[in-house]
Amino acid sequence: MLRLPWTSSKVSQRPGAGILRSQPPTNHRWATKLNIVIQVVGSRGDVQPFVALSTELQRHGHRVRLATHNIFDKFVRDAGLEFYPVGGNPAELMAYMVKNPSLIPSMGSLVAGEVQKKRHMVDEMLDGFWDSCLQDDPVTGKPFVADAIIANPPSFVHVHCAQALGIPVHLMFTMPWSSTRSFPHPLANLKNVNIDVGIANYLSYDVVEWMTWQGSIDLEDVAMFDGPMLTKSLHIPFTYGWSPALVPKPDDWPSHIDVCGFFFRDAPKFAPTADLVQFIKSGPTPIYIGFGSIVLDDPDKVLRTILDAVRATEVRAIISKGWSDMPGSDSPDIYWIADCPHEWLFQHVCAVVHHGGAGTTACGLRNGKPTIIVPFFGE
Repeated sequence: MLRLPWTSSKVSQRPGAGILRSQPPTNHRWATKLNIVIQVVGSRGDVQPFVALSTELQRHGHRVRLATHNIFDKFVRDAGLEFYPVGGNPAELMAYMVKNPSLIPSMGSLVAGEVQKKRHMVDEMLDGFWDSCLQDDPVTGKPFVADAIIANPPSFVHVHCAQALGIPVHLMFTMPWSSTRSFPHPLANLKNVNIDVGIANYLSYDVVEWMTWQGSIDLEDVAMFDGPMLTKSLHIPFTYGWSPALVPKPDDWPSHIDVCGFFFRDAPKFAPTADLVQFIKSGPTPIYIGFGSIVLDDPDKVLRTILDAVRATEVRAIISKGWSDMPGSDSPDIYWIADCPHEWLFQHVCAVVHHGGAGTTACGLRNGKPTIIVPFFGE
């Protein structure tokens, strides 16, 4: 397996070290131009770092195809990138995880048939990811055969596609997915574990791999005991997109695992509405409250909690409706906002309160804003 080179970014040694900063575009082009497919499962916060990566790779002359959920078609294409749809509904996946944060399905999820529905959705996505390596562009009809794969771990079939095609694969993610004694897997629940903390942390990664490895595509069968451990046993290169100044690389991670810094996209063009500008200027600097792609199990209860907190602390707030589409309120101290680039918005708030998504965390820190995390799962 090959480590894909990174030549146009650097880790700053100034304040904010560990943040991956794109240098201005140059005329440099690599002699070898690759067809690279990037496979991503998750929310917009999972997709956005790969938009930044794809843009940078394109600047070096590579053809980059970003394969992810259909809902992100416009988001990806608006960034000037090639898009390949793989199906799956990320909102439903998020709702399932909020209801079942420990990965063990609740009785309610079993009764509602959500487990079987999720399996069908995963099967659809696995087929889509295999097709993304080989199928023509669905819009232009331009032929495509992948020379390399970059993927986040929940896309599952990355290593199997790479083995079948005889091409390199490189994993990247915004939260830890490699065994370490330093901290547990974000999806593991270790509250009632009565063994050494370091051992429990380390084993939690294997447990999650076994519990999440699933699905099938039309390739050679993989032994049940080998499948979940393939990326680990083959030492697949892995890059984590967070700042080492925030979470340093654990001492027990080997050399093929890197922590390189946050991935920031080019800030999109944005013109705020007149009422948003007026709200920002009309009083003390507001705080930002938003839970992004989290699909709340009880949005009305969360809404009441937010409104009570805003009143009790006597602050002004800009609140994101998010994927839960919270109904809002008539308070003059609150502005309800839909989609708005954090790159612009966080320059105009005094603090950020959010669920701990990687992109929101990175943008808040980049803008030097105090951050309060309200976790739901895997944060």
